[in-house]
Amino acid sequence: MKELPKVSVVIPVRNEENFVGKVLDSILNNDYPKENLEILVVDGMSEDKTREIVKSYSEKYSFIKLIDNPHRYTPHALNIGIDNMSGEIMMIAGAHTTYSENYISECVKTIQNGYDVAGGVMVTLPRSNNPKAIAIARVLSHPFGTGAKYRTREVKRVEEVDTVAYALYKKEIFDKVGKFNENLIRNQDIEMNLRIRRNGGKIALVPNAKSYYYARDTFKALWKNNFENGYWVIKSTKYAEMPFSVRHLVPLMFVMFLILGSILSLFSMMARFIFLSILALYFLIILISSAGIGIKEKSFEVFLYSLVVFVVLHMAYGVGSIKGLIFYRR
Repeated sequence: MKELPKVSVVIPVRNEENFVGKVLDSILNNDYPKENLEILVVDGMSEDKTREIVKSYSEKYSFIKLIDNPHRYTPHALNIGIDNMSGEIMMIAGAHTTYSENYISECVKTIQNGYDVAGGVMVTLPRSNNPKAIAIARVLSHPFGTGAKYRTREVKRVEEVDTVAYALYKKEIFDKVGKFNENLIRNQDIEMNLRIRRNGGKIALVPNAKSYYYARDTFKALWKNNFENGYWVIKSTKYAEMPFSVRHLVPLMFVMFLILGSILSLFSMMARFIFLSILALYFLIILISSAGIGIKEKSFEVFLYSLVVFVVLHMAYGVGSIKGLIFYRR
Protein backbone atom coordinates (compact mmCIF):
# COMPACT_ATOMS: atom_id res chain seq x y z
CA MET A 1 0.00 0.00 0.00
CA LYS A 2 1.26 3.45 -0.94
CA GLU A 3 1.99 5.84 1.91
CA LEU A 4 -0.77 8.40 2.31
CA PRO A 5 0.32 12.00 1.65
CA LYS A 6 -0.70 14.90 3.85
CA VAL A 7 -3.64 16.84 2.41
CA SER A 8 -4.18 20.55 3.05
CA VAL A 9 -7.84 21.52 2.59
CA VAL A 10 -8.14 25.21 1.70
CA ILE A 11 -11.58 26.79 2.24
CA PRO A 12 -12.01 30.39 1.01
CA VAL A 13 -14.82 32.09 2.97
CA ARG A 14 -16.37 35.48 3.58
CA ASN A 15 -19.55 35.98 5.61
CA GLU A 16 -20.46 32.30 5.53
CA GLU A 17 -21.88 31.81 9.04
CA ASN A 18 -24.76 29.71 7.67
CA PHE A 19 -22.53 27.29 5.78
CA VAL A 20 -18.99 27.16 7.17
CA GLY A 21 -19.89 24.73 9.96
CA LYS A 22 -21.47 22.33 7.46
CA VAL A 23 -18.41 22.21 5.22
CA LEU A 24 -16.07 21.75 8.20
CA ASP A 25 -18.23 18.89 9.52
CA SER A 26 -18.19 17.35 6.05
CA ILE A 27 -14.39 17.42 5.85
CA LEU A 28 -14.08 16.09 9.41
CA ASN A 29 -16.44 13.23 8.53
CA ASN A 30 -14.21 12.14 5.65
CA ASP A 31 -12.52 8.79 6.09
CA TYR A 32 -9.07 10.24 5.40
CA PRO A 33 -6.78 9.87 8.46
CA LYS A 34 -6.81 13.04 10.55
CA GLU A 35 -3.06 12.79 11.17
CA ASN A 36 -2.60 13.29 7.42
CA LEU A 37 -4.95 16.26 7.21
CA GLU A 38 -4.95 20.00 7.82
CA ILE A 39 -7.78 22.46 7.17
CA LEU A 40 -6.97 26.07 6.32
CA VAL A 41 -9.99 28.38 6.43
CA VAL A 42 -8.90 31.53 4.59
CA ASP A 43 -11.29 34.30 5.60
CA GLY A 44 -11.88 37.45 3.58
CA MET A 45 -12.39 39.55 6.71
CA SER A 46 -15.93 38.36 7.47
CA GLU A 47 -18.29 40.71 9.27
CA ASP A 48 -20.69 38.04 10.56
CA LYS A 49 -20.04 35.09 12.90
CA THR A 50 -17.91 33.12 10.44
CA ARG A 51 -14.66 33.74 12.31
CA GLU A 52 -16.18 32.84 15.69
CA ILE A 53 -17.49 29.56 14.29
CA VAL A 54 -14.12 28.64 12.76
CA LYS A 55 -12.29 29.52 15.98
CA SER A 56 -14.61 27.23 17.94
CA TYR A 57 -13.65 24.36 15.62
CA SER A 58 -9.93 25.19 15.82
CA GLU A 59 -10.12 24.95 19.62
CA LYS A 60 -11.34 21.35 19.26
CA TYR A 61 -9.11 20.34 16.35
CA SER A 62 -5.52 21.58 16.25
CA PHE A 63 -5.25 20.92 12.50
CA ILE A 64 -7.92 23.54 11.70
CA LYS A 65 -6.46 27.02 11.24
CA LEU A 66 -8.03 30.40 10.50
CA ILE A 67 -5.97 32.61 8.17
CA ASP A 68 -6.76 36.19 7.15
CA ASN A 69 -7.29 37.19 3.53
CA PRO A 70 -7.15 41.02 3.52
CA HIS A 71 -7.69 41.06 -0.27
CA ARG A 72 -11.08 39.28 0.26
CA TYR A 73 -11.24 37.62 -3.17
CA THR A 74 -11.08 33.88 -3.87
CA PRO A 75 -7.87 33.69 -5.97
CA HIS A 76 -5.97 35.52 -3.22
CA ALA A 77 -7.38 33.06 -0.67
CA LEU A 78 -6.21 30.10 -2.75
CA ASN A 79 -2.70 31.51 -3.09
CA ILE A 80 -2.57 32.28 0.64
CA GLY A 81 -3.52 28.64 1.14
CA ILE A 82 -0.69 27.48 -1.13
CA ASP A 83 1.80 29.67 0.76
CA ASN A 84 0.70 28.33 4.16
CA MET A 85 0.01 24.67 3.42
CA SER A 86 2.21 21.94 4.84
CA GLY A 87 0.69 19.10 2.83
CA GLU A 88 1.84 17.45 -0.38
CA ILE A 89 -1.64 17.80 -1.89
CA MET A 90 -4.01 20.78 -1.75
CA MET A 91 -7.78 20.46 -1.90
CA ILE A 92 -10.06 23.39 -2.73
CA ALA A 93 -13.30 23.17 -0.74
CA GLY A 94 -16.26 25.44 -1.42
CA ALA A 95 -18.15 27.01 1.48
CA HIS A 96 -21.54 26.06 0.00
CA THR A 97 -20.61 22.44 -0.58
CA THR A 98 -20.37 19.21 1.37
CA TYR A 99 -18.48 16.06 0.40
CA SER A 100 -18.94 12.31 0.43
CA GLU A 101 -17.02 10.50 3.17
CA ASN A 102 -14.61 9.02 0.62
CA TYR A 103 -14.05 12.25 -1.35
CA ILE A 104 -10.48 12.94 -0.24
CA SER A 105 -9.33 9.31 -0.17
CA GLU A 106 -10.71 8.53 -3.65
CA CYS A 107 -9.15 11.64 -5.18
CA VAL A 108 -5.81 10.99 -3.46
CA LYS A 109 -5.82 7.42 -4.77
CA THR A 110 -6.47 8.71 -8.29
CA ILE A 111 -3.59 11.19 -8.04
CA GLN A 112 -1.31 8.40 -6.83
CA ASN A 113 -2.29 6.46 -9.95
CA GLY A 114 -0.72 9.06 -12.24
CA TYR A 115 -2.87 12.21 -12.31
CA ASP A 116 -1.88 15.72 -11.27
CA VAL A 117 -5.38 16.89 -10.36
CA ALA A 118 -8.51 14.99 -9.32
CA GLY A 119 -12.05 15.99 -8.43
CA GLY A 120 -15.39 14.29 -7.97
CA VAL A 121 -18.83 14.46 -9.52
CA MET A 122 -20.90 17.44 -8.39
CA VAL A 123 -24.45 16.68 -7.24
CA THR A 124 -26.49 19.90 -7.40
CA LEU A 125 -29.15 20.14 -4.70
CA PRO A 126 -31.97 22.68 -4.20
CA ARG A 127 -31.28 25.19 -1.45
CA SER A 128 -34.96 25.18 -0.44
CA ASN A 129 -37.78 22.71 -0.96
CA ASN A 130 -40.00 24.54 -3.45
CA PRO A 131 -40.65 23.99 -7.19
CA LYS A 132 -38.53 26.95 -8.31
CA ALA A 133 -35.48 25.87 -6.28
CA ILE A 134 -35.87 22.27 -7.47
CA ALA A 135 -36.11 23.41 -11.10
CA ILE A 136 -32.94 25.52 -10.78
CA ALA A 137 -31.00 22.62 -9.29
CA ARG A 138 -32.19 20.17 -11.95
CA VAL A 139 -31.44 22.51 -14.87
CA LEU A 140 -27.93 23.15 -13.54
CA SER A 141 -27.41 19.37 -13.68
CA HIS A 142 -28.88 18.99 -17.18
CA PRO A 143 -26.62 18.62 -20.27
CA PHE A 144 -28.50 21.46 -22.00
CA GLY A 145 -28.10 23.65 -18.94
CA THR A 146 -24.34 23.30 -18.59
CA GLY A 147 -21.75 21.39 -20.56
CA ALA A 148 -19.39 20.54 -17.71
CA LYS A 149 -18.93 16.78 -17.40
CA TYR A 150 -18.55 16.90 -13.62
CA ARG A 151 -22.05 18.42 -13.34
CA THR A 152 -24.03 16.38 -15.84
CA ARG A 153 -22.62 12.97 -16.62
CA GLU A 154 -23.17 9.64 -14.95
CA VAL A 155 -19.50 8.68 -14.87
CA LYS A 156 -18.72 4.97 -14.62
CA ARG A 157 -14.94 5.12 -14.33
CA VAL A 158 -12.14 7.63 -13.85
CA GLU A 159 -11.98 9.91 -16.91
CA GLU A 160 -9.46 12.50 -18.06
CA VAL A 161 -11.25 15.86 -18.45
CA ASP A 162 -10.48 19.54 -19.02
CA THR A 163 -11.63 20.74 -15.60
CA VAL A 164 -13.21 19.62 -12.32
CA ALA A 165 -14.69 21.38 -9.32
CA TYR A 166 -13.33 21.15 -5.75
CA ALA A 167 -10.13 19.62 -7.01
CA LEU A 168 -7.16 18.11 -5.25
CA TYR A 169 -3.82 19.27 -6.67
CA LYS A 170 -0.29 17.99 -6.28
CA LYS A 171 1.56 20.86 -4.62
CA GLU A 172 4.44 20.42 -7.05
CA ILE A 173 2.17 21.38 -9.97
CA PHE A 174 2.12 24.98 -8.72
CA ASP A 175 5.91 25.10 -8.94
CA LYS A 176 5.58 24.09 -12.58
CA VAL A 177 2.70 26.30 -13.79
CA GLY A 178 2.50 29.02 -11.15
CA LYS A 179 -0.21 29.93 -8.67
CA PHE A 180 -3.78 31.13 -9.26
CA ASN A 181 -4.19 34.29 -11.32
CA GLU A 182 -5.24 36.96 -8.82
CA ASN A 183 -6.70 39.16 -11.55
CA LEU A 184 -9.48 36.62 -12.11
CA ILE A 185 -12.26 37.26 -9.62
CA ARG A 186 -14.22 34.41 -11.22
CA ASN A 187 -13.19 31.29 -13.18
CA GLN A 188 -9.71 31.21 -11.66
CA ASP A 189 -9.96 27.42 -11.19
CA ILE A 190 -10.98 26.86 -14.83
CA GLU A 191 -8.00 28.93 -16.01
CA MET A 192 -5.66 27.06 -13.66
CA ASN A 193 -6.87 23.67 -14.87
CA LEU A 194 -6.49 24.63 -18.54
CA ARG A 195 -3.00 25.98 -17.79
CA ILE A 196 -2.09 22.67 -16.17
CA ARG A 197 -3.32 20.73 -19.21
CA ARG A 198 -1.40 22.98 -21.60
CA ASN A 199 1.73 22.13 -19.60
CA GLY A 200 1.16 18.40 -19.95
CA GLY A 201 -0.73 17.81 -16.70
CA LYS A 202 -3.56 15.30 -16.37
CA ILE A 203 -6.90 16.05 -14.69
CA ALA A 204 -9.22 13.26 -13.54
CA LEU A 205 -12.95 13.12 -12.88
CA VAL A 206 -13.49 10.55 -10.12
CA PRO A 207 -16.94 8.87 -10.19
CA ASN A 208 -16.88 7.48 -6.64
CA ALA A 209 -16.18 10.89 -5.08
CA LYS A 210 -19.16 13.24 -4.86
CA SER A 211 -19.61 16.84 -3.80
CA TYR A 212 -23.02 18.23 -2.90
CA TYR A 213 -23.56 21.81 -3.99
CA TYR A 214 -26.58 23.85 -2.90
CA ALA A 215 -27.74 25.94 -5.86
CA ARG A 216 -29.15 29.44 -5.67
CA ASP A 217 -32.92 29.36 -5.31
CA THR A 218 -34.17 32.59 -6.94
CA PHE A 219 -34.12 33.84 -10.52
CA LYS A 220 -32.39 37.04 -9.38
CA ALA A 221 -29.56 35.14 -7.69
CA LEU A 222 -29.28 32.73 -10.64
CA TRP A 223 -29.09 35.62 -13.12
CA LYS A 224 -26.50 37.52 -11.06
CA ASN A 225 -24.23 34.50 -10.63
CA ASN A 226 -24.30 33.43 -14.27
CA PHE A 227 -24.05 37.01 -15.54
CA GLU A 228 -20.83 37.41 -13.55
CA ASN A 229 -19.54 34.04 -14.80
CA GLY A 230 -20.23 35.07 -18.39
CA TYR A 231 -18.60 38.46 -17.86
CA TRP A 232 -15.44 36.99 -16.39
CA VAL A 233 -15.06 34.27 -19.00
CA ILE A 234 -14.43 37.08 -21.53
CA LYS A 235 -12.77 39.56 -19.18
CA SER A 236 -10.28 36.91 -18.10
CA THR A 237 -8.69 36.87 -21.57
CA LYS A 238 -7.20 40.25 -20.65
CA TYR A 239 -5.19 38.62 -17.90
CA ALA A 240 -4.54 35.07 -19.08
CA GLU A 241 -3.91 33.03 -22.21
CA MET A 242 -7.10 31.28 -23.43
CA PRO A 243 -8.57 30.85 -19.91
CA PHE A 244 -11.68 28.91 -21.00
CA SER A 245 -12.93 26.14 -23.28
CA VAL A 246 -14.90 26.71 -26.48
CA ARG A 247 -18.12 25.57 -24.79
CA HIS A 248 -17.97 28.62 -22.53
CA LEU A 249 -18.58 30.80 -25.61
CA VAL A 250 -21.85 29.09 -26.63
CA PRO A 251 -24.15 31.42 -24.59
CA LEU A 252 -22.37 34.45 -26.07
CA MET A 253 -22.89 33.12 -29.60
CA PHE A 254 -26.55 32.41 -28.80
CA VAL A 255 -27.25 35.95 -27.57
CA MET A 256 -25.36 37.42 -30.53
CA PHE A 257 -27.49 35.22 -32.80
CA LEU A 258 -30.67 36.61 -31.19
CA ILE A 259 -29.52 40.20 -31.68
CA LEU A 260 -28.23 39.84 -35.25
CA GLY A 261 -31.02 37.49 -36.28
CA SER A 262 -33.67 39.93 -35.10
CA ILE A 263 -32.08 42.75 -37.08
CA LEU A 264 -31.52 40.77 -40.29
CA SER A 265 -35.06 39.38 -40.12
CA LEU A 266 -36.37 42.90 -40.70
CA PHE A 267 -34.71 43.03 -44.13
CA SER A 268 -34.70 39.47 -45.45
CA MET A 269 -37.39 36.80 -45.66
CA MET A 270 -34.74 34.07 -45.84
CA ALA A 271 -32.96 35.45 -42.78
CA ARG A 272 -36.28 35.57 -40.94
CA PHE A 273 -37.03 31.96 -41.84
CA ILE A 274 -33.61 30.73 -40.68
CA PHE A 275 -33.79 32.82 -37.51
CA LEU A 276 -37.26 31.62 -36.53
CA SER A 277 -36.43 28.00 -37.40
CA ILE A 278 -33.36 27.93 -35.15
CA LEU A 279 -35.26 29.75 -32.40
CA ALA A 280 -38.09 27.22 -32.67
CA LEU A 281 -35.57 24.37 -32.39
CA TYR A 282 -34.07 25.98 -29.27
CA PHE A 283 -37.45 26.25 -27.57
CA LEU A 284 -38.35 22.71 -28.64
CA ILE A 285 -35.20 21.41 -26.92
CA ILE A 286 -36.07 23.44 -23.82
CA LEU A 287 -39.62 22.10 -23.89
CA ILE A 288 -38.48 18.48 -24.15
CA SER A 289 -35.76 18.94 -21.52
CA SER A 290 -38.14 20.68 -19.09
CA ALA A 291 -40.77 18.01 -19.67
CA GLY A 292 -38.24 15.35 -18.74
CA ILE A 293 -37.38 17.21 -15.54
CA GLY A 294 -41.05 17.75 -14.69
CA ILE A 295 -41.92 14.09 -15.28
CA LYS A 296 -38.99 12.92 -13.17
CA GLU A 297 -40.04 15.24 -10.35
CA LYS A 298 -43.75 14.49 -10.92
CA SER A 299 -44.48 18.20 -10.80
CA PHE A 300 -46.10 20.47 -13.40
CA GLU A 301 -44.79 23.49 -11.50
CA VAL A 302 -41.21 22.23 -11.76
CA PHE A 303 -41.79 21.78 -15.51
CA LEU A 304 -42.97 25.40 -15.89
CA TYR A 305 -40.14 26.80 -13.78
CA SER A 306 -37.60 24.73 -15.72
CA LEU A 307 -38.67 26.42 -18.96
CA VAL A 308 -37.79 29.79 -17.43
CA VAL A 309 -34.59 28.59 -15.77
CA PHE A 310 -33.06 27.38 -19.04
CA VAL A 311 -33.66 30.78 -20.64
CA VAL A 312 -32.41 32.73 -17.61
CA LEU A 313 -29.29 30.56 -17.38
CA HIS A 314 -28.33 30.94 -21.04
CA MET A 315 -29.28 34.60 -21.40
CA ALA A 316 -27.53 35.69 -18.19
CA TYR A 317 -24.27 34.03 -19.18
CA GLY A 318 -24.45 35.34 -22.74
CA VAL A 319 -25.35 38.92 -21.76
CA GLY A 320 -22.58 38.88 -19.18
CA SER A 321 -20.13 37.83 -21.91
CA ILE A 322 -21.30 40.73 -24.10
CA LYS A 323 -20.60 43.10 -21.22
CA GLY A 324 -17.15 41.53 -20.99
CA LEU A 325 -16.55 42.38 -24.66
CA ILE A 326 -17.83 45.96 -24.28
CA PHE A 327 -15.82 46.72 -21.15
CA TYR A 328 -12.84 44.57 -22.07
CA ARG A 329 -10.26 47.34 -21.69
CA ARG A 330 -11.52 48.68 -18.37
